[in-house]
Amino acid sequence: MHFSIPDTQEFIDTAGNTYVGYNIHINGLFHCTVRYKQLHNLHEQLTKDLDVPIQSFPPKKFFPLTVSQQEERRLALEKYIQSIGQNVVVNDSGVLNAFLLNAQQETIGGLSKNEFVDIFLMNGCKITINISTGDHSGIVLKKVYKHLKLLEQYHLYFALFIVAQDEGNSVYLLRKLQDFESPFITNKHIHTIGSRIVLGKNYWDVGYDLELMNNAVAMNLLYIQAVAEIQRGWILVADELKDHLTTLKSHGKKKEYLDIARTLKYYGYIQFAPCSCDYPQSDSKVLVAIGKNELNLRTLSDEQQSEEMFKVSRMRCWRITTVQSSLERCNESDDFSLELSFEYLIAKNQLQWITITSDQAILMSVCLQAMIDELLLKNASGSRAQDLSRKPWTYVMRDGQSVSMGSSSDEQSEENKKDDCIKQPTKSEPIMKRLADRLSVVRIKKSNNVKDSANGNVQKKHISECDIMENNAFNMIGDDDL
Repeated sequence: MHFSIPDTQEFIDTAGNTYVGYNIHINGLFHCTVRYKQLHNLHEQLTKDLDVPIQSFPPKKFFPLTVSQQEERRLALEKYIQSIGQNVVVNDSGVLNAFLLNAQQETIGGLSKNEFVDIFLMNGCKITINISTGDHSGIVLKKVYKHLKLLEQYHLYFALFIVAQDEGNSVYLLRKLQDFESPFITNKHIHTIGSRIVLGKNYWDVGYDLELMNNAVAMNLLYIQAVAEIQRGWILVADELKDHLTTLKSHGKKKEYLDIARTLKYYGYIQFAPCSCDYPQSDSKVLVAIGKNELNLRTLSDEQQSEEMFKVSRMRCWRITTVQSSLERCNESDDFSLELSFEYLIAKNQLQWITITSDQAILMSVCLQAMIDELLLKNASGSRAQDLSRKPWTYVMRDGQSVSMGSSSDEQSEENKKDDCIKQPTKSEPIMKRLADRLSVVRIKKSNNVKDSANGNVQKKHISECDIMENNAFNMIGDDDL
């Protein structure tokens, strides 16, 4: 997970005292606002429950903080939570996911309540289900599966995503929904035109298709997604095959349709909006697609058409960078761009940094990490099953009250769910001034000025050591791969 704390807010408690709230962004979008003591309590429980090294927590100060000390604390907390985001064991812990879910619910300032929510299939058909606003993605998915009558053994092959439409009505992916968030709350506060929650495939290895095609419900979901992606142009179809696929579709021959679709270019890839890259040359206009253990670049230049494929196993590491067009503080200006840079093994003993500039850079990074995780799991002959058992723990609210969460099984009784609900904040505590839906700005200690040769402007370029993602699959490559 990509964490950042780009800015803070001031709140007033019931006694009239002010305190600082830290705005946490996850994977590029605002998630929640928490206090220092809430993060400290999370640290203590992670340290107690997990047998892994965890970075030391920024120390408490015994006197009121000056403005510069408040900024130092924000940076220290950001560095701490970024280190958590790169720890696989911590990321998979029930405590972290449940903490983030409760913090999100507390931030919007409401009790859990029942709502009807629309979950769409890739062809636009929708399923309307009744959920609690505090239900995380896993619980909502189970209700969707129950409606579809999908067997439990196929549940992990699908997930919920948020997609949106641009001004040209082209559909694009915003994010995959995780168990640390409520799909209802996240989608409600994105404020992106045409955003909707969609059910889609949750794996990269297209070999899993063969198992899913043995089940009628699972195969139908694959078929619906394949048809939708072909219609959107995400999957390329040769002219001589278009009529044949149309005939198969009209006759309802889903398996035969899928057999052909699986052989087509960019089947199993996620397509991104046009962006720029410094490869093969500076400021190249490109289309990025990620799938089948590679990142694919297609240049859009009329003079030179080319396609480059970068295997994820040959990426030594990558990082997210924020480039701002002025020297102002990041949270005072939205004039910035995001970059995904990866260090690639071009040839034996030759590494090269390649940079993609895109508003979807964080999503690209998340996709790379998910692909590598699946690749490592497959090579270790691991199972896709997940252990969702969680130890009892305590959530500390902003007002200092503690809520015992107990075992966070999805099958809690209604009485237990009521006990676990976040309480309504008192009127003396202001609700959050805004729910920011912009991409998070990674703000860190190191900075260097970069001169834009085109117009002479000085840009401020931020690079975070904490934000560098090491690739654990890099050591798997051998001489035969070069």
